[in-house]
Amino acid sequence: MTTAPSPALDVHGASVRLGGAAILQDVDLTVRAGETVALLGANGSGKSTLLRAAVGVVPMESGRVELFGSPLDRRRSHDVLGYVPQDSPEFGSIPATAREVVTSGLLSSRAWFPRPYDPRVKTALEAVGMADLTRRPITRMSGGQRRRVMIARALVRDPRLLVLDEPFAGVDLGTQQLLAQLFRDLATRGVSILVVLHEIGMLEQDIDRAVVLDHGHVIHDGAVADRPLMDPGHEHPHTDLTAHDCLGQEIHPA
Repeated sequence: MTTAPSPALDVHGASVRLGGAAILQDVDLTVRAGETVALLGANGSGKSTLLRAAVGVVPMESGRVELFGSPLDRRRSHDVLGYVPQDSPEFGSIPATAREVVTSGLLSSRAWFPRPYDPRVKTALEAVGMADLTRRPITRMSGGQRRRVMIARALVRDPRLLVLDEPFAGVDLGTQQLLAQLFRDLATRGVSILVVLHEIGMLEQDIDRAVVLDHGHVIHDGAVADRPLMDPGHEHPHTDLTAHDCLGQEIHPA
């Protein structure tokens, strides 16, 4: 009998409390190998907190996380996991170029120091349409350009699981189309993807499953077409996060 492969990501019983408030309550989330899963919900539903807990950025009060069948270990997960937060203010005031930022994504791999001009950096920047801006300082880039650089940084290690928080936020339509095709190509190669989306939009045909959060609970886990609609008086389930939510203010869930 053939044994089924371990899920790319398995979050079981995740509970997170921040600033005294219960943000996630006994949440289960599974992303199977090669699957693309969209995470949806209103502001404050716990989407970004769930992503942060899943990659080990936010501690859980209870629960467990496994990557490809092994307990999450942030020291070792870099070889299989690429994570793109919604915003990355740590680079906002550093006069590093796009190439240097993407190269920094290799520092956490098993090699102590990446090669000066690692070809993987060039490939990752080309994949997000930034090949002509490799020497531009990150401080002179638009928000959308920074986002593409951070996606390239997550891709530079050729991860098996890509976790993205609002990858289309702040980028123009043409770039959204480029990134959508990139995610399709990655999925075709067997990369698992977990993505928080403002709107399903152009990825609707590419999403295998939608998970909807509401006040820290999963209220839907299944087909995109079957996802619940919110009450007219409730915030739209795909409402974008505010800038304040993204700047490391963990007591403000998203």
